[in-house]
Amino acid sequence: MGRLVVIGAGLIGGSFALALKQAGVVARVAGLGRDPQAMARALELGIVDEVCATVEEAMRGADMVLLAAPVAQTGPILASLLPWLEPETIVTDAGSTKCDVVANARAALGMRIAQFVPGHPIAGSESNGPDAAMAGLYRGKKTVLTPLPENDPAAVERVANAWRTCGAIIHTLSPEDHDRVFAAVSHLPHLLAYALVDDIAAKPHADLLFQYAASGFRDFTRIAGSSPEMWRDISLANRAALLTELDAYLAQLTTLRARLAAADGPALETVYANAQRARRAWQEAIEAGSPPPPPNQDIE
Repeated sequence: MGRLVVIGAGLIGGSFALALKQAGVVARVAGLGRDPQAMARALELGIVDEVCATVEEAMRGADMVLLAAPVAQTGPILASLLPWLEPETIVTDAGSTKCDVVANARAALGMRIAQFVPGHPIAGSESNGPDAAMAGLYRGKKTVLTPLPENDPAAVERVANAWRTCGAIIHTLSPEDHDRVFAAVSHLPHLLAYALVDDIAAKPHADLLFQYAASGFRDFTRIAGSSPEMWRDISLANRAALLTELDAYLAQLTTLRARLAAADGPALETVYANAQRARRAWQEAIEAGSPPPPPNQDIE
């Protein structure tokens, strides 16, 4: 592509830009963002080739636009793009929720909704900002696209091919299925990690507790180092599905508490063993890696 516009050149948007630049498939990357210092750093690191002062300037001649901002900003950002959205420009996003993103896109873009192809790369880290960006972030990782009925298949393929160039494996879900899945395996774990660290930090003897927290605590709570603003927006955007998963988890905790109170060792061990087997099977599947899809064919 000739011109890529990245809105938010941190870990997600910056890694996308770096991967495409490294592959030699984009001529110029323009950056837009609300933090001038972060955008200046993205320019310094070579993530973007220019930092644009206005949306009009950024969108001039754009082939593709990636929104890599907190999901609550999707509607306002797309509304700001609309007056300058050229007919051939494809807009996509990297948001961790999709039903709200699609609804906001429809409201903001109206009859131009066909130019928006929703997406979500399944990769990241607790670090954020331009210094966290890396060209290899998406290599071997999944990217989920949730195409709209209005999307031209060629537009979806352009977005899919950009992610493939980053090394990602393309999967397709409906927005509803996407949000149900990620409420369970991503959004709930983040909520739990934040809750545990916040609970310990609020205790009178927090300093003593943190002094003795070791690798188990570190591994369980790593994701509590993620952006609070981003995860606030994700939690609220996927509130219904997240509440369903949270209620199921609370029921599990209630059951475990009852077994612990009753000193029911065999019942506790059964839960622990089931969890161990499931996690080992998941780990083995991850380590084996997903097989590459046939040429020009997505994994459903």
